[in-house]
Amino acid sequence: MTNNTEVVVIGGGYAGVMAANRLTRRDDVTVTLINPRPTFVNRIRLHQLVAGSDSAVVDYREVLSERVALVADSVARIDSAGRSVTLASGSTVGYDYLVYAVGSGSADPAVPGAAEFAHPIATLEEAERLRPVFETLPATAAVTVVGAGPTGIETAAELAEANRAVTLVCGGGLGPYLHPRGRRSVAKRLAGLGVTVVDGPDTTVTAVTRDAVRLADGRELPSALTVWTAGFGVPDLAVRSGLSTDALGRLRTDETLTSVDDVRIVAAGDSAAPSGLPLRMSCQAAIPLGARAADTVLSRIAGKQPSPLNAVFAGQCISLGRRDGIFQFARNDVAVWFNIDGRPGAKLKEFVCKGVVKQLAGEGDKPGSYRLHLTPGGAQRQELLRAGRDAAPATAERTA
Repeated sequence: MTNNTEVVVIGGGYAGVMAANRLTRRDDVTVTLINPRPTFVNRIRLHQLVAGSDSAVVDYREVLSERVALVADSVARIDSAGRSVTLASGSTVGYDYLVYAVGSGSADPAVPGAAEFAHPIATLEEAERLRPVFETLPATAAVTVVGAGPTGIETAAELAEANRAVTLVCGGGLGPYLHPRGRRSVAKRLAGLGVTVVDGPDTTVTAVTRDAVRLADGRELPSALTVWTAGFGVPDLAVRSGLSTDALGRLRTDETLTSVDDVRIVAAGDSAAPSGLPLRMSCQAAIPLGARAADTVLSRIAGKQPSPLNAVFAGQCISLGRRDGIFQFARNDVAVWFNIDGRPGAKLKEFVCKGVVKQLAGEGDKPGSYRLHLTPGGAQRQELLRAGRDAAPATAERTA
């Protein structure tokens, strides 16, 4: 008879790697990480991959504990009753606890022609397909980037810095999260790079063709290459496995990230919907969620009550090409007037990009060393939870 606990982590992104590494704190826990790719993707560099300034890929040996078994395969279905997962290859892997960290990808665009003629950039495969298209594009050809969130802004700036004629279609305002002061700084840098920003009312895209983008106000913008960065979607694995999800398909959990269906299943990262108030899809949220998910599993193994998540967003870092950037500070995930931009902003962004890999590697070398998810804060989330508690639906009965 053995007291060893088998934990399977599905998904080898920021949340999954952090969770897997942290779970090795106990010698009596065996951790298996299942991921479709044999290499780690640093998603916050995918726009650089397209422009040719970074590969956005890191060997798992650099970020993953040697105690974690890596299985390069996809999970076809989770059998929560049988505590096992079926892989695309046909084999099955059993577990005592499961960490669901399948991440996110591009959302299926409902705009006519977008799926056929626009290029998404949310995954490694999408960015790799876009790279040769961009490389072979004539230097004077019009490039349109749709979506003015961080990914859209970073992509537009990166491609413009490669001496391309880029138009950024906002579908509303530029960088909605940014403080007006930070927004002005970003707009100034984009203008300096030659990016044409199309923002304001009626700038949503209504159709994409092979060589143009049509807007709600009737304008038609020439576009030899259209890059689509508007919105994210999550894999439908939880839905296919009969687990409770929100409308987008994220696994529904409580504040300890435990599935509302099964205490043996814990979620982390973009694919988690704790208490019906999912966090903003981001690397900044994924890593601490991965640490919290691991702590929840470790608490249950030890027979202790897991602690609730503590979501703190101190700001957002956006690159504006290789020589400029901005760090927008925030309080309770609301942007404040203070930011660091220009060359210092670029250096800070690069520090963050390198830092996330170092954080993961550090947790692999010394499990338990990561502590940012324990930082006091998250008052706004607690207020929202209290406000909605009376109206919240009853939690489904869980299996032990």
